[in-house]
Amino acid sequence: MSPKIEKILILLTDFITINSAFIFYFIIRVQTGWFDLIIMPEFFMPMLVVYIYWVVIFTFVGMYRTWFAASRLDELSTLFKASFVGIFILFFMIFIDDYIHNVRTSTRVLIFIYWGTFLLFVSIGRLFIRALQRRLLIKGIGRKNAVIVGTNSKAHEVETEIVNHKALGLDVVGYASLNNNIKIELEKNKEARILGSAHEIQHLIDQYNIKEVIIAVDKKEDDLLVEIISKCENKNVGLKIVPDLYEILSGQAKTSQIYGIPLIDIMPELMPEWEKKLKRLIDIVVSLIILIFNSPICLLAAIAIKMDSPGPIFFTQERCGMNNTQFRIVKFRSMFPNAEKFTGPVWSQKDDPRVTRIGRIIRKLRIDEIPQMFNVLKGEMSLVGPRPERPYFVEMLSKEIPFYKRRLKVRPGITGWAQVKHKYDETIEDVKIKLRYDLFYIENMSLRMDFKILFRTVFVVLFGKGHYN
Repeated sequence: MSPKIEKILILLTDFITINSAFIFYFIIRVQTGWFDLIIMPEFFMPMLVVYIYWVVIFTFVGMYRTWFAASRLDELSTLFKASFVGIFILFFMIFIDDYIHNVRTSTRVLIFIYWGTFLLFVSIGRLFIRALQRRLLIKGIGRKNAVIVGTNSKAHEVETEIVNHKALGLDVVGYASLNNNIKIELEKNKEARILGSAHEIQHLIDQYNIKEVIIAVDKKEDDLLVEIISKCENKNVGLKIVPDLYEILSGQAKTSQIYGIPLIDIMPELMPEWEKKLKRLIDIVVSLIILIFNSPICLLAAIAIKMDSPGPIFFTQERCGMNNTQFRIVKFRSMFPNAEKFTGPVWSQKDDPRVTRIGRIIRKLRIDEIPQMFNVLKGEMSLVGPRPERPYFVEMLSKEIPFYKRRLKVRPGITGWAQVKHKYDETIEDVKIKLRYDLFYIENMSLRMDFKILFRTVFVVLFGKGHYN
């Protein structure tokens, strides 16, 4: 089952179950005659509003993201927590409405009846979809190819568990050997074979359409582990590692179990789904406000740029965005035209001679960054995130710095943790230092972190420190 079909089925099921819960509640509330009615309530419009309300809440908590071999108990737990928040909001709104109109009704009690009905109907619908998906996976529909890195006993045990649990939806197509010359005889699965060396994992992923990479290497192979993760970071694959027993017992590894297999997710998305949605909403609202309120300043800047030097008002340049998708960043031009004609791609630097007189002013005041709000509105950038880099430098730096392309896992930003913590990129060492800050941000992404960076950015702008390229 493809992710698109899965989401359509879940949306359709929720449409049926959420509205069925409302109809059932409406019958109890109105048709049975068990409760007094001041006025006859409407039916269709409230049902539509309530359905949209729940879809919005489910979207924010991530209940429409792609599901794959996850626990049904976890999904029901998420449903319970989402419905609890939703019912609490409804209860509060009804309380305020009753207080304003000075009405005493039993609606606030009835809402708990609706909550129970809602939970029952939606839970049944979700369980039905997951049971259907499980059956399809067992029959071979929607399965994913997996490769196991390593040929030790742990690797064999993982493959045995995967083979024994078809509902996991994984097909182990083979092993990636730590050494091309190693020949092993598999005791439990004669059909499994060595596909190639772990050092050529990128080629194996493309050749065998791999969607899950399971790493089962010994603790002494730390360097190889870093190499594999680095090579897989720009591939659309899931990365899981089989932890050592010592790591589990000592608490150094936080593991999740899928059908009894302890696995650690490598580089998961740590920001909750509702925070992602709210972050995007904040991006849209704030960028619109900045564009509207700064339009007079932008007009003056455009006139000054045109009068100061020949060339266009705006400067556009190819940059790498989320998942390495390329887009054109928009800024006010602060350099002379064709500034890199004789040098080729180079980083900007402090007191850059290529910068015009007006360019120095708008750079110092960060006015040149304002047009990037259009990139934010289009979803190519965010207010906060790692700064977008040019494809030329991305390819160059990814060869020299492990995990550099990890920056491409999130939407690039107007400002970021690296920009408020470090100076200009003048050397490779500066880039490495900034990468540490970017990776720290990615692994600790939260709205609280974003607000902290935005406040620090205001400080940077006021005192003329930091750097944005």
